[in-house]
Amino acid sequence: MVNSADVKASAAPAGEATPYRWRWVALFVILAAEVMDLLDAMVTNIAAPTMRADLGGTPATIQWLGAAYTLSMAVGLITGGRLGDIFGRKRMFLIGAAGFTLGSLACAVAQSPEMLIGARVMQGVFGAVMLPQGLGMIKEMFPPKEMQAAFGMFGPIMGLSAVGGPILAGWLVEADYFGTGWRMIFLINLPLGAAALLAGARFLPESRSPHPLRLDFPGIILASLGGFLVIYPLVQGRENDWPAWTFVMLAASAVVFAAFGWFESRRSRQGGDPLIVPSLFRKRAFTGGLLTGAVFFSGMAGFMLVFNLYTQIGLGYSSLKAGLTMVPWSAGMIVGFGIAQAVQRFGRKVLHGGTLIMTVGVLAVLFTVSSAGLGVTPWQLVPALVVSGVGMGLLMAPFFDIVLAGVEQHETGSASGTLTAVQQLGNAFGVALLGTIFFDLLGSVPSGATFDHAMKITLWVVAGMLVVTYAVAFLLPKQAREEPTPSLD
Repeated sequence: MVNSADVKASAAPAGEATPYRWRWVALFVILAAEVMDLLDAMVTNIAAPTMRADLGGTPATIQWLGAAYTLSMAVGLITGGRLGDIFGRKRMFLIGAAGFTLGSLACAVAQSPEMLIGARVMQGVFGAVMLPQGLGMIKEMFPPKEMQAAFGMFGPIMGLSAVGGPILAGWLVEADYFGTGWRMIFLINLPLGAAALLAGARFLPESRSPHPLRLDFPGIILASLGGFLVIYPLVQGRENDWPAWTFVMLAASAVVFAAFGWFESRRSRQGGDPLIVPSLFRKRAFTGGLLTGAVFFSGMAGFMLVFNLYTQIGLGYSSLKAGLTMVPWSAGMIVGFGIAQAVQRFGRKVLHGGTLIMTVGVLAVLFTVSSAGLGVTPWQLVPALVVSGVGMGLLMAPFFDIVLAGVEQHETGSASGTLTAVQQLGNAFGVALLGTIFFDLLGSVPSGATFDHAMKITLWVVAGMLVVTYAVAFLLPKQAREEPTPSLD
């Protein structure tokens, strides 16, 4: 175990506190947790058709494999950081890593769609406990002069995960090691999780907030219920021919979210610790950021799911070929992040420019699909996917910093957690909405013609969502903070 003396500040000759001895090793432990989350958020897009073929289930099963993970994480993220403040960040990181690893094992041994979806919920919940702890620990471990370098490690790691994740998933499914098939994409988390636990117990510092906020259990329940009442009818409504209960649930979600807002305001006025600081919603920049993020992340998550279904089921690509097809998109995104760093002085214009470039890329994918039909090859898709990825990188790079520029310093923690949760909720909503549109257009007996038609319509919807993203982004501040607050997600 790490000696607690390592993290005690002692006076240095220059008058600064001595930085934590094992900070760089601890950073790589935190990054390992990020990699596990990023991989598991993406792998089911590639492996979902194989999973369904093995376990059975309906088209909604494919949607739930992604939505169950992101929805449970969305709700948990708002509370995860607060748990670390109260009970200790190291302790909650280790609990989260252990639960996430056990959830991965449960996914790997699942014998039915319901068991697999339940295990994905378990992964999402414990992932939400594990991931937020890294930000607090990094801020305590690193001196100011090293802070930017520490957070700068997240970009390359996320970029490599974005490129390698689909390839790894496709390769593991195709390789069928020991007859495990798709199960290996979850089994690989077992050694990763064990390594994170052992290294975390040894090298992570003890850390907690001196003035932690109390937990808001009613707020957690209301937020969870509201999200479920939106996602469930969108996924299941199509298979049941849109009965009345689906519309009742959607209407009830609005009531629940309104009750959540009322309760949070009341809790704040009474001197309690609300799940989300109510004053944030009176700021145009923050509400604009929520709208921008919700629309954008919904469109992208839905597109990723539908594109992988189209390439594997519609075009007949193998899992590995489908994963390789997405590499130009991921590579373009890394390039976009790099360009964004060079032009960050232009602030919101970078985000707007990225949105326009990405819209052009999505329309180029539409043109390629329309021209080549079901004979389209991965090489034909490369130019359009690269352009889309560059635009996405330019859009995402400044997003969090620009939105946080519109909030007060004491609201930054709540705002950052809420934005990250909305990102995950948007992912779940996009998988539910665009997946439902795609499967509805396919019909009960899919054919080459219906796959082609469904893909084209879905791409038009994605392009429309990007246009909406461009419009609502005008609500954001023109510039980010001079000293941006990094986001771990």
